[in-house]
Amino acid sequence: MLTLLPLDNDNRVLKEIETISNTGYDITVVSVNTKKKFLFNNLSVISTSKRLLGIPGLNKLFLIFKYFKLLPSNEKYHYIHCHDLDAFVLGCIYKLVYNKNASIIYDAHEYETERNGMSIFEKKIAKLLEAFFIKFADETICVSDSIADEYVKLYKIKRPILVLNTPKYYNVKKKDIFRKSLNIKTSKTIFLYQGGLVKGRGIEILLKVFKTLSNRNAVIVFMGYGELQKDIENESRYNENIYFHNAVEPDVLLEYTSSADFGFSTIEDICLSYRYSLPNKMFEYMMAEVPLIVSNLPDMSKIVEDNEIGIVIKDNTVKGLKKAIQDALMLDKNILNYNIRKAKHIYNWEQQEIYLKTLYNNEV
Repeated sequence: MLTLLPLDNDNRVLKEIETISNTGYDITVVSVNTKKKFLFNNLSVISTSKRLLGIPGLNKLFLIFKYFKLLPSNEKYHYIHCHDLDAFVLGCIYKLVYNKNASIIYDAHEYETERNGMSIFEKKIAKLLEAFFIKFADETICVSDSIADEYVKLYKIKRPILVLNTPKYYNVKKKDIFRKSLNIKTSKTIFLYQGGLVKGRGIEILLKVFKTLSNRNAVIVFMGYGELQKDIENESRYNENIYFHNAVEPDVLLEYTSSADFGFSTIEDICLSYRYSLPNKMFEYMMAEVPLIVSNLPDMSKIVEDNEIGIVIKDNTVKGLKKAIQDALMLDKNILNYNIRKAKHIYNWEQQEIYLKTLYNNEV
């Protein structure tokens, strides 16, 4: 397995390692800045420090070169499982040089050539690399139907395997942590935003909404970390219905999530990767039995509407969000709870790993 990110808190990669490990394979993972120790008997981890050059365009070349020197030249692997495009390029080169008989699995964690923040130049390079190397992939894995459809259309390949970013099944015991730790009255309805506190996730709009919301019994809790954390903490000092909570460890996350009444996933339509995304936070809300309020993006809205587990925001504006909050408060909670319990039996890792096991058991 190759990943150019830290392994420590990459839940998708860690779940895939556990699943594949349980099928009986020995796994070597190459990663960046991995510090944790993992207790799989058949797992070894090779990690390098992430020291990049400061010249755009050379960063990836430098890192790929540095990685390549770490890779075992005398090992013969059955599979080279590559997480994201950079690792895919590295894996293909490694196969051509050292391991010609290995099967390549390209695990695209999002729409790789349309990520948020990429320059026009970076997109062009990424598209050229993906178009060239995709022919070396024996299997491709995607995280949403729309992205899988795009890959078929772009590269005329067989349809990628869909493996969603779902958590393991969790039998939630509803808790009231936010009300106790943040001193929120029981009469208040708690709306939760959890995840990265970064631009492109609708956070700035949510702050505007709750600053001007006429219904003062509706409050929002932001839980996570990122560049917008200070802005949120500042607003929480001056607005009685805005709260901030530090990020928590993954093993207790859903206990905190279950303390909310509704969960926001307000991804902005600013790039194709976001448009076609299915954020893991959606499935975490679902697993914690918290109804969802999501952006009107194709894959996100389809899951919410098909399963009747929340509200789709018509547009990510102050007016659109206020209307969504109003509509959410009018939903029948008994029906919502029933639908969410039913949906979480479908959207969990135990269901998704079946596709991964099938891929490996059929030996590509």
